[in-house]
Amino acid sequence: MTTASKITLARVVMIPAFLVTMYLSEGTKGMWMYISLAIFVIASLTDFVDGYIARHYNQTTDFGKFLDPLADKLLTIAAMTCFCEWGVFPAWALMIVLTREFAVTGLRLIAVQKGNVIAAGWSGKVKTASTMMGLCVMMAVPGIPVLNWIVITIIVLTTLYSGIEYFVQNWSCLWDK
Repeated sequence: MTTASKITLARVVMIPAFLVTMYLSEGTKGMWMYISLAIFVIASLTDFVDGYIARHYNQTTDFGKFLDPLADKLLTIAAMTCFCEWGVFPAWALMIVLTREFAVTGLRLIAVQKGNVIAAGWSGKVKTASTMMGLCVMMAVPGIPVLNWIVITIIVLTTLYSGIEYFVQNWSCLWDK
């Protein structure tokens, strides 16, 4: 197993610890929320570190290509789900995020069956980074509705844009040749 894959796996292992501390925080400002934030920040930074190591040291593997985006999705959806449960993140916004993730994954599966690989696009990377940063803001300063809505708006808009871009650029994958 490569160093990059080990770092990605560490991100996956951090998710249960993150969830436990989020639940202990009960959605309020305090020690547990800050511990949750620290875990989330460290986990988010591993996304950039493992990608850099994989590219820079030629450690790109099929396992890493599978696990890295899955780890990102699990981490961010875990945070959004907690916020949704606490009434801070609306279910419709979470549903948009989940729909985009399932749709893009489905598109990639269809493309692979036809011998094509859909690489991660720039807009998908922007979506992931802005989602991670926005969720950090919501944890760092909880309980500010206007700030939460700004973050939610950014998450929804980048999610929709990147999802639409994937389908526009890869529309031909959906049709039989």
